[in-house]
Amino acid sequence: MNAVFKREFKSFFTSPVGYVVIAAITFFAGLFFYILNIVGLSPDLSYVFSSLFPFILIILPLMTMRLFSEEKRQKTDQALLTSPVSLTGIVMGKFLAAMLVFSISLLLLIVFAMIIAFQVTPDWLVIIGNYLGMFLLGGLVISIGLLISSLTESQLIAAIGTLGISFMLILMDGLAAQFSNLTILSSVINFLSVSQRYSTFTSGIIAYDNIIFFLSMQALFLFLTVRVLDRKRWS
Repeated sequence: MNAVFKREFKSFFTSPVGYVVIAAITFFAGLFFYILNIVGLSPDLSYVFSSLFPFILIILPLMTMRLFSEEKRQKTDQALLTSPVSLTGIVMGKFLAAMLVFSISLLLLIVFAMIIAFQVTPDWLVIIGNYLGMFLLGGLVISIGLLISSLTESQLIAAIGTLGISFMLILMDGLAAQFSNLTILSSVINFLSVSQRYSTFTSGIIAYDNIIFFLSMQALFLFLTVRVLDRKRWS
């Protein structure tokens, strides 16, 4: 797994992908921070992270679209699948490399908290909740992107597919309202609502059930990716 992780992480910065992802997240976060906190004179960073939510769902698929699709396009996927590394190690190596790139962009946003801390005493629980929520959300989108990328050799299709599923997650709240008269279906949709669970973190409420939900969903998509690769190994 370490070899896959190092190879994949290095590849993010031998191409423009890693730089573009970090720059895009930093740019939009900085823009929202300037408008909402500097100009708006608000010490609350939750507005920045709430505004950043849809952009994360758009930016991260552009990073994950190449993870397996590029291997197929370059015909290196069979060499990878027949290497001594387990399929789980391959998937986890790529997942952790993408997560590290995403984490670097989040670390840069700590500057915003430091700026606010120089002016007022911030609510650190809210700030920690926002960072944790964004980290878990990013992990979910990356795990979805890995699965979609393993299904196609087209990076464009992988990006569009991940974007489509991500937007479906955003639209869960609207679906719940449409099916409010169907109690069971409405409950299922509310349970799967990523935006509702994410919003609790932006309020500084670190609920263990929401953490477990995000981690479980990541584990599910990573498991499905392993199963897809397993079928391709023997096909």
